[in-house]
Amino acid sequence: MRALRILLIIVVILGGLFVLADRLAVGFAEDEVAGKLQASENLAGAPDVSIKGFPFLTQVASGSLDDVEVGIKDYEAATGTDGKTIRIDDLTANMKGVEFSGDYSSATAATATGTASITYAELLKTAKSEPTQVAPGVTAGVVGLSDGGNGKIRVAVEATVLGTKLPEPVYVLSSVTAKGDTVRVHADDLPDFGGVDIAENRARAITDFEQKIDGLPGGIQLDQVQAAKDGVEITVRGSNVRLAG
Repeated sequence: MRALRILLIIVVILGGLFVLADRLAVGFAEDEVAGKLQASENLAGAPDVSIKGFPFLTQVASGSLDDVEVGIKDYEAATGTDGKTIRIDDLTANMKGVEFSGDYSSATAATATGTASITYAELLKTAKSEPTQVAPGVTAGVVGLSDGGNGKIRVAVEATVLGTKLPEPVYVLSSVTAKGDTVRVHADDLPDFGGVDIAENRARAITDFEQKIDGLPGGIQLDQVQAAKDGVEITVRGSNVRLAG
């Protein structure tokens, strides 16, 4: 009995040392991947990297990680227009089947899915906000975006008719969709500017707009978008996504 007790104590101690070594190793790997990703994507700060699964050391031995989660608080995505960018908030991506080199200088995920958001204030920069003539004596521009409920965006349009600014903005509910790498906002109905007859294409030149989102981290792509309380929520996905290298 005494020998069995000693053996059990040794097993517990060794098990504890293994767990400690495993957690130290995973912490080191997370820091290394975060540093490489920050450098490769030119991020202002290091992203949050969490390597899932236990034990980590057996995954290292196989050269592949089952599940890696990456979180980036703020990301400036390219828009394809004169070097302009759009801020993507709270980008979280789950990477599956991550193959990596021994020094973590390169790491590529077989697949990735994730979520992020764009505030209405940020998306508003894309809309035509400067007063633009839509009919003789009528100018209009988008002055606000907000949640319209049921997955719609409430677009506020300020108009001036025959030199008199309308006392209140004109509101329209708009649908938001994603096509390729572009977010599109399309009014469900045309605005009424004091009963003035305005051609649909002229009105939509104000109410409808789109924003290209290019160069997301690692080559992930825009998948779907939906209007929410504080902005547009987006989902992303990709294959052969590069975390580093």
